[in-house]
This record gives sequence, structure tokens and C-alpha cells, in this order.
Amino acid sequence: MSDTITKSNARTELPTDMLERFRGRAGELDRTNTYFHEDLAELRQVGYLAAAVPARFGGWGYSLADLVASQRRLARYAPATALATTMHSYWVGIAAQFEQWGDSSLRWILEAAVNGDVIAAGHAEAGNDIPVLLSTCKAERVDGGYLLTGRKQFGSNGPVWTWLGAHAMDADAPGGPQVVHAFVERTSPGVSVIETWDTLGMRATQSHDTVLDGVFVPDSRIGCVAPAGDGSDPFLVAMAMWPLPLIATVYVGIAERALELATSGARRKTSIAIGRGSYAYHPMVQHQVAEMFMEIDAAQATVDRFVDDWVAGVGHGEAWVPKVYSMKWRAVEAAKRAVDIALDVSGGGGMFKGNELERLYRDVRCGGFHPGNDALTHELVGKAVLGILTEQPRW
Repeated sequence: MSDTITKSNARTELPTDMLERFRGRAGELDRTNTYFHEDLAELRQVGYLAAAVPARFGGWGYSLADLVASQRRLARYAPATALATTMHSYWVGIAAQFEQWGDSSLRWILEAAVNGDVIAAGHAEAGNDIPVLLSTCKAERVDGGYLLTGRKQFGSNGPVWTWLGAHAMDADAPGGPQVVHAFVERTSPGVSVIETWDTLGMRATQSHDTVLDGVFVPDSRIGCVAPAGDGSDPFLVAMAMWPLPLIATVYVGIAERALELATSGARRKTSIAIGRGSYAYHPMVQHQVAEMFMEIDAAQATVDRFVDDWVAGVGHGEAWVPKVYSMKWRAVEAAKRAVDIALDVSGGGGMFKGNELERLYRDVRCGGFHPGNDALTHELVGKAVLGILTEQPRW
């Protein structure tokens, strides 16, 4: 395939030779703990940062289902690049979702994406295990906007983002505490990106901390103001329905690649104890490969069914909450299981630095740290099924 953007089944796709270049760089970026600047330049050049922007606004017109499929494919080549672009693309998708709902208040995000701006996510905070709905950061209402003060963690695209989607608590708001969802411009006074990222996996995402010291955000860049703990606002609904499947699909893509590596390795690997030749004829290896396939097949089906239902407007009502968290958890756990098995199939060679499976093994471990983690997922799903999701106190 050439380096030009091609149409396949009426959809724009990233060229395979571009993705192969990404794969060729991924190991070195991981080893040196370096951001994927070259990958980003290529993605920006072909307009992928605007993949979810409707075509009438200059984007590729991807639906959530299109983007999930594309990000899964990208993750098979460069997991960290896929994860970091997910953290940008979900904001673009939320803005596109608002347009579909007849609300143009986030159209500026679509324009920023077309212009090549990178948007990061600033929600993780020390001491807050319910991100988005609560916050340890402070929001103070002032003329024309809010002042934000606090520290954010895990901000993918740390070296390059232009906008940071962040939230903070206005504890003194009339009527009770409110959570303010704001978009912080990087050049605003009081913004400091702190280079903290030196991690087990997903190293090229460079998900640094950001310190906000009385940063002013104008009303025009406020996405939503909602009562603390209330996730019913459309902005917050979209913030669950776009990010979680896009995160989940990255880890499914990692598992798919692990299966490719494990099976190709088994077909090459030989033993003097196996008269027919390769390990492909070893019954235990056959069992392990089958286990991998079945884990991945179930994960793919879970993510795709969820996404198809959302795009089609299926009326799950309150069941959307347990479904979205269950979907993400199931996909990540299946991916971890599949990659674990792949490393067993590969044998000792898979644990050496420089082996792609060794890197995938570390990358896939990061899936459990994204919202919702294991504890929060089981809490939310259990409470939702029991019909006590919104009751207080929490326990």
C-alpha cells in the first residue's frame, strides 16, 4: 500500500506502511522513555487528529465504531501511540456527539482538531478514586470564568498538548458543591507540565503531571458545570461513552498482536522431542493458543456490541452505566490474560528486553489503571444492578 490516504469500504484508513514505521520506532521509544514525535507528525499530516470530526467540518467523519476499529488496528503496531491518540480523540468524539445532539457549544474543539491541536485529559488526581464526578482541585468563580488550582496526573501527550480537558470542585457554589469541567490552554499563566513519566509500560505516552496554579479559564472554554457526584449531564454521559470503549479497544489490539507473535513463534520453534517439527503440533501449545483466541474473541465481541448499540441509539437507559464499565473491564482483563498466555507460548526468549512480547506484556498491564479500575468497576456495576447507584452515603 502506498503512503497516500486510501478509501476502503468508504472509510479513510491509515496506510499500512505508515503503521509499519510506527512499529519500527515503538521499541526504541519505549527503551528511551521518549514521546512519539515522529508518529504524531505523520498522523497530523494525514489529518488523523480530526478523524472523529464530521466531514462537513473538514474531518474524516468517523463514528465511534469507526474510531474503535481504527484505534484497535493502530494498537497492534504502536500501543503507546494508540493510547495517547485515544486520549485526544475521545474529546473530539464528544464534540462530534454534541453536534449530533444539536448542540454546537463544543464546535471549537472540532476546529482545533482540524488545525492539528492536541487535546489531553486531566482527570486523575491523588486522593480521588471517583474521577470526573468529584475533584481534589479547586475551582473559584470569578468574572468571566473560573480560576483552577490543583495537580493532575497521567496526562498523556504531556510534551505536546495544546488543550487540557480538566475538572475542579467549586465547593462554595450556590446550592451546593459543583464540578467545573474546563479546557485549559497550555500557554495560560499558572500552567506547569511536570515531567514525571517513568513507568512500567506505555512509556511513549509521556503522561506527565500538570500543575494548575490559579489558572484562568474563560466561560467560553467551560464544557459543563454539574452538581458534585451527579453524572447525568450529557457532557458527562459522553465522557463515559467515548473514552472507555476507545481505551478498551487499545488493549484488545495489544492482545491481537500478542496472538500474532505467539502463533508465528510457535510455528518456527522446534524441539527434538516433537517429531513432526514445530511447536504448533504440541497439544499444550494448541490449547494455549485456543485460550488466547477465545479470550480475544470475547473481548472483541463485548466492545463491538457495546459500541454498535451506542451508535444505533439502543435504549439501555440506566443499564448504560454498568454496561460501559463492564465492557472496559472485560476487554482489559481478557487482554491481560491473552498476553500472559502469549508469553508462556513464546518461552524464555519472550522475557528479554527488545523482544516485542516483553514490551506488550508491560503495556497491557496499564489497562487496569484507567477508569474504572477493578475496585470502582465492581462497585459501580454492583450498585447499579442492585438499584442503589446514586444513594448516599457511599458505604
